[in-house]
Amino acid sequence: MTRSPGAVGFNGRTAPVASSRLIDAVAASLAIGSLSLCLIVALTVLSIKVSMAMPIPA
Repeated sequence: MTRSPGAVGFNGRTAPVASSRLIDAVAASLAIGSLSLCLIVALTVLSIKVSMAMPIPA
């Protein structure tokens, strides 16, 4: 089986997919999203612990 001379497959030159500003914006939004998710989880855990510690009104 011979390879045609025009087919480069995965060994060819890489083409730029996006600009560096777009990549930086996506990275920043992912960082902000992950930090906000961590904050939400921490607040949820703390509120569950506080509600477990409160006495049940009788």
